[in-house]
Amino acid sequence: MNTPALRGGLLALLAATLFGVSTPLVQYLGRGLGPLTTAALLYAGAALAGALLRKGRQQEASLQRSDGRRLLAVVAFGAVIGPVALAWGLQRTSGASASLMLTLEALFTALLAWRLYRETLGLRVWVAMALLLAGGAVLVLDQARLGGAQLAGLLAVLVATAAWGMDNTLSRALAERDPGQVVLVKAALGATVTALLALVFAEPAPALAAAAGLLAVGATGYGLSLRFYLLAQRAFGAARTGSVFAFAPFIGAVLALALGDRSVSMWMGAGGLLMLGGVLLHLMESHGHAHRHEILDHEHAHDHADGHHNHVHVPMPAGPHSHRHHHEPLEHAHPHVPDAHHLHRH
Repeated sequence: MNTPALRGGLLALLAATLFGVSTPLVQYLGRGLGPLTTAALLYAGAALAGALLRKGRQQEASLQRSDGRRLLAVVAFGAVIGPVALAWGLQRTSGASASLMLTLEALFTALLAWRLYRETLGLRVWVAMALLLAGGAVLVLDQARLGGAQLAGLLAVLVATAAWGMDNTLSRALAERDPGQVVLVKAALGATVTALLALVFAEPAPALAAAAGLLAVGATGYGLSLRFYLLAQRAFGAARTGSVFAFAPFIGAVLALALGDRSVSMWMGAGGLLMLGGVLLHLMESHGHAHRHEILDHEHAHDHADGHHNHVHVPMPAGPHSHRHHHEPLEHAHPHVPDAHHLHRH
């Protein structure tokens, strides 16, 4: 795991597995509950995970006051709109179709990362995005055959993917902060907002078993998964992390079928294959060229074996550590991804 691409890819795949498993479980455990209550329980569990995963100041950079506005936007899109739309949609459409539709989160993330962070998207990635979009369109047509309620549920899941795509892109600037602290603050605020809204709209209280189950799913599928996702973004960039994370829906679809979902059709299979092709094509991208690093001062967790951190300590610390540090100008060529040190223009 010495290369950023390999480390980022493995972290993103681990995040995808945890989140993918969570989707059909949310559908099962959330039966009879309102979407606001479901979202509140999921993010309450994520907040507990974030509190347990925090690192010390010397190991990770803490959130700054200047992060406040961005963090509030992340909460709105990622911890309120996204989970509420998903919970509402899951109660009205096929679990397998909803899981596959979540693949479009990679499409929204890549497009927004390209637009907001200038992350490079070559021809291969654009073709991959077209395959994802085509697969999503096939899934919509499949659910349209089954009636308005099924289609409405799937479109709500589509809203969730767009919200999480914006969340992923905005979170890129927070990836250098302590991921445990980011998870804790985001999840606690999201759980508070959705719980208050659930009380305002008088949603039914959950049974103890359902509440405990959703808390556990939130801790792993939303809390621990988000921590791995942020670490992957740090090493891998927002667009590529989103692409690897797009395996989550396929994991969720398989589990939904194992739990008894019998909605499989030829259309769903075709849409899933198109999306799988898009994900695999995106992962085949390789990017390297001569580039220049300008003077930079920032703070994040780092070590001195990556070729970009040559400053001196007395004594030299062992392993990852965090402090504000300075980068001198540097020109070199090597394969790279759009991490915090490679956001140059092309």
